[in-house]
Amino acid sequence: MANIVIVRPERHANKSWRPLQNYAFAAMHALVPLVGLEAARAAVSMPLSFMEQSGRYMLMAMMSPVPGRNLFVGPAGQWLGSYLPAVMRAYPFSLAPVEGSDKKVLCIDEDSGWVVESDSNPDATKFFEQDGVPSAALKAALDFLSQVEQSRTATDLAVAALAEAGVIQPWPLTVEHDKQKTPVTGFHRIDEAALNGLDGETFLKLRKTSALVLAYAQLVSLQTIGVFQQLQAIQQNLTQQARPLPSVSSLFPMDEGGTIKFN
Repeated sequence: MANIVIVRPERHANKSWRPLQNYAFAAMHALVPLVGLEAARAAVSMPLSFMEQSGRYMLMAMMSPVPGRNLFVGPAGQWLGSYLPAVMRAYPFSLAPVEGSDKKVLCIDEDSGWVVESDSNPDATKFFEQDGVPSAALKAALDFLSQVEQSRTATDLAVAALAEAGVIQPWPLTVEHDKQKTPVTGFHRIDEAALNGLDGETFLKLRKTSALVLAYAQLVSLQTIGVFQQLQAIQQNLTQQARPLPSVSSLFPMDEGGTIKFN
């Protein structure tokens, strides 16, 4: 269970945090939210999808086509991909809204295992200086998350514009394991034909909201769907041999039938 608390001097003056040494915290995250600023880089490394939640779509990076499994995280918590989503780079930090305000505050998961006592961990990074001023590293963490949050707002507007234009459609996928095929539902992709058939006014609106960037990034990412089969093989080798293997390549061809084979 996570224990998310606000970072403040009275609680963290004598505490520090250690850099992430593994990504086991995300081992069960099949989907990770993305923002527009990282969409182009993520698109050549992993499939992107639009997921519907509470009546609106969100841009997501697919870590696995099935729930409860992140194929990009190895058995020892190592990251097997060539791109690390921003939300994972920021961990154990996050931003949380202030009740009754549009502001957000910096928080940390105290049960992450990376928060330690400063006195017994001199090599760890301090939250605050002796005078209670945030350390340079803490300021950098806040700046990074603020940029991500700003991009997230713009991303939500862009995705909403794509949905309004009617170019987001269900993405039929099938997972094949031990010669058994199972359909996977809930994923959505860009309808390229519908996108190309938009009238000039709608197309211009999408361009102004940077929605086209997201649309093309998602279309490009379709070519990486084969990464799951490659990751499955790497996972099996790591488990059996207990030794590191090279990181997976960014691009893999997609099966014409939309089937991801795990055998």
